[in-house]
Amino acid sequence: MSGQSCEAKVTKSGNVLKEWCESKIGDQTGRVFVITGATNGIGFESADALAEHGATVVIASRSLERTKECAQKLKAKHSNPNIIPVKLDLSSLKSVHECAEQLRSQFPNIDVLINNAGVMVPPYTITEDGFELQFGTNHLGHFAFTGLILPNLMATPGSRVVTLSSTAHLRGRINFDDLQSKKLYIANLAYAQSKIANLLFAYELQRRLDKANSRTISVAAHPGWSRTGLQVHAVTKAWVRALFAMFEPIFSQDARAGAQPMLMAATDKLVSGGEYFGPDGFGGAKGNATRVDSNKLSHNEDLQKKLWKVSEELTKVTFPV
Repeated sequence: MSGQSCEAKVTKSGNVLKEWCESKIGDQTGRVFVITGATNGIGFESADALAEHGATVVIASRSLERTKECAQKLKAKHSNPNIIPVKLDLSSLKSVHECAEQLRSQFPNIDVLINNAGVMVPPYTITEDGFELQFGTNHLGHFAFTGLILPNLMATPGSRVVTLSSTAHLRGRINFDDLQSKKLYIANLAYAQSKIANLLFAYELQRRLDKANSRTISVAAHPGWSRTGLQVHAVTKAWVRALFAMFEPIFSQDARAGAQPMLMAATDKLVSGGEYFGPDGFGGAKGNATRVDSNKLSHNEDLQKKLWKVSEELTKVTFPV
């Protein structure tokens, strides 16, 4: 889909509409994008698209060796020297602080932070900070990282924070009595909890930015059902894997298509704070990038504020808004 052109559609009323597509990204020369988890899947595809359009792209991922390899690949492919590899392990607050300190110094102005990295339904694991791996990585790690580099974003007119959620948020609940799943761990429910937490965070951040009269906005996106390595732990039985491989292409899309909502949220000039983007197909599984709705629970302000307070207490990171 690299360099794709926009296709026109005629509605029943006769109006001609154009789908969002990568050609709308435009020239990004001089703009700094930080993408977490950008060595594969939709993160890498987003980095690839932004590098193609001249952006300075900071690839922040857990394996520095793999991150360097991806940076070299993108530099060579697009003749873009401004692809920067940095180490960031979101399951470690120590690593989060180290990476944020490096970026604060290296990039006084950051245009877009894309909170993309994530883990999905792994075996029960507790991080070095005592957090359940999915909640600790998908939510708390990004919460802390965003808070630490937010001053560099707020110093940049028109900057954005894009946080990746999932349709899994629809079944998500925040269990404040057992946030780290120590009493009971059901992998897919813990994942859903982390994904609704992403939305609660994105919306609360936007409200705080509004109150501060900041020129930075917070938005969210989801990739639908994208064929990436994220589902590696979700399918364990051989016969289920066989069925999965047979039918997945029908109901899913490739990683480049899955990256489109994230790219739209990060670059489209008409995006407003507090919006959510995803595929327009049935169930949000696949389709063209567009504005979509999240569930009612994700918009609960009391829940947003409570999660924010708990997240500050757990990470010891406070925001400048």
